[in-house]
Parts: sequence; structure tokens; C-alpha cells
Amino acid sequence: MQQLPSAFFQRPDVLQIARELLGKHLCTRLDGQLTTGRIVETEAYRHEGDDSMTLHLQRKQRQARALFAAGGVAYIYTVYRVHSLFNIVCNDAAHPDTVLVRAVEPVLGIEEMLRRRGLSAPARNLTAGPGLLCQALGLSPALSGEPLTGPAIWVEDHGELIAEEQVQASSRVGLEYAGPAAVALPWRLRVLGSSWTSPAR
Repeated sequence: MQQLPSAFFQRPDVLQIARELLGKHLCTRLDGQLTTGRIVETEAYRHEGDDSMTLHLQRKQRQARALFAAGGVAYIYTVYRVHSLFNIVCNDAAHPDTVLVRAVEPVLGIEEMLRRRGLSAPARNLTAGPGLLCQALGLSPALSGEPLTGPAIWVEDHGELIAEEQVQASSRVGLEYAGPAAVALPWRLRVLGSSWTSPAR
């Protein structure tokens, strides 16, 4: 096991980063509580050729400041004033690319995840969705801009390689407002057979 360095996220190909994050472990240590989830679903967002990112930067100007940093920091914002979404800033400060982590498979600290989510037993609705995993892992906008090198948030490589035939690419979720070109991009990546991915749309 090794922690991913910032250089992993500072590469220019956000699609490759989103693909390679599948099987990695997203970890948090907050209030002394360690929680970890294996990443099973991601979405890529790119600064060029992606109308959804252009509109996001316009709509979320204040929150989106965290995107204009060198890759390897957290970008966490809210939707509907309720749900937090955890993104990883990629590329460099001049090119605001990001990967949204949409779902994780619980690994460590499951009791703490259940407590945060108000659940009695592990089930898909524990972490199978971007808002759900943020609540389970304790991720909030207060941590936006936090480096992904610890001690609060980091990503580990446990040597797992996800074969191409195990990855399903499809359109991203909830981007109809950005137009058909953005909707058509197959930049949502899921590990096939995982019971922890968010529901298909």
C-alpha cells in the first residue's frame, strides 16, 4: 500500500486519472476517526470541450476557486444546499480539471460511517452516491482546498488493477442543463459487478 502523491493528480489527462482512481482507496481521518472506501465510480470534468465545466465555473464562482490550484487538493461543494460532492482537483492551476468521486465500497471505519449516515447496517445507500459517501466519510465544504496528502484526506494505492473489461463507461449524471454535447460524453466510469456503484440513469 502507498499513498498517491500530488504528481498523480497533476497530470494533464483527467480521463486517465478518473480511470486509474478506480480500485484506489479514499481515506479520511476526522475527529480521530479513520474511514476508508474503495473507489468504484468516478466522473471526469475537463476545462475544455466540456460545457458542463464551463457552466459550473460560472455558477459556482466562489466555491470553484479551489479548482484553480495545482492538482492534488479536494474540491467539495454543495448542491441543492444539502448534499456535498467530493471532487479531486487535477492538472495545474491554469487548467481547472476535476474528478468527481461518485461511489465507494466501505472498507474501514464502517461503524463510524453508519453512525454518520444514521443507518443500522451496511447497505448500498451507505456510500453508493456522491452525497452519501461524503456524509459517510465526513467530507464537507469546510475541507475544500485540503491537500490530499493527509492528515485529513488521502488516497491509497493497494496494488489493485481494474481490467478494461471490468470498467463501464457511460454518460455523466444530471447534466441536461449543459446541453446534449455534455450529456453525450462517456466520462462516467464504474466497476462492473460492484454492488456499491450509484444507480444507473
